[in-house]
Amino acid sequence: QVRLVESGGGLVQPGGSLRLSCAASGIAFSIYTFSWYRQAPGKQRELVASIAASGTTHYTDFVEGRLTISRDNAKNTASLQMNSLKPEDTGVYFCNAVYTNAWFNHDYWGQGTQVTVSS
Repeated sequence: QVRLVESGGGLVQPGGSLRLSCAASGIAFSIYTFSWYRQAPGKQRELVASIAASGTTHYTDFVEGRLTISRDNAKNTASLQMNSLKPEDTGVYFCNAVYTNAWFNHDYWGQGTQVTVSS
């Protein structure tokens, strides 16, 4: 059974930091691309950052160098370090794992972790 379990969310003041983790099980972790998405209240889910199996990273423009995605293949964990947080970073953050080849597409989601940036 595939499981993606996010942790590390919480309430933080503007300018603060959080580190989100995504623990994966039931998949060949190292071949998957991992992404973090977020969904603010009343808005659509949007991509925050991705890290490919090769380690290549991609960030959405609004990250502005404040967030860093990483992966630890030995621990089957993907992480998102978030610094200089802003109130507009508030939302539910979801971990996503994708592997696609010529024969199939595997796409898995975690249940999400709440991040609230407020004074």
